[in-house]
Amino acid sequence: MDLELNKQNAIAFYKTAYEGNPRAAVERYVGQEYIQHNPDVANGTEGFIAYFERMQREYPDKSIEFVRCIAEGDLVALHTHQSWPDNEEYVTMDFFRFDGNGKICEHWDAIQRIPESSANPNTMY
Repeated sequence: MDLELNKQNAIAFYKTAYEGNPRAAVERYVGQEYIQHNPDVANGTEGFIAYFERMQREYPDKSIEFVRCIAEGDLVALHTHQSWPDNEEYVTMDFFRFDGNGKICEHWDAIQRIPESSANPNTMY
């Protein structure tokens, strides 16, 4: 496994899809299968494409910042900051599994809205 290449590909995959071209993201970065663990997204590549195409139609002005990217073995983890209309901000943690050909084949995530106040002085980043 080329960990640096997998990190670059995970970021490029997510950014390409998030910014409005999920079909190109799938064509470039996904392998023969795509297992989806997010309960709001249908399994497989077509479910992924449909979800991100809908997000682009409904929220074209959203943005994403990649804060951290960590790779180990066949996994890459992304820690992101997402900004959505009406000043909604989210922290996300996405995990991608890569197959033996260096293609994404599985995805998990956790999403949390950034609260207006916190019991501690630390940010979520």
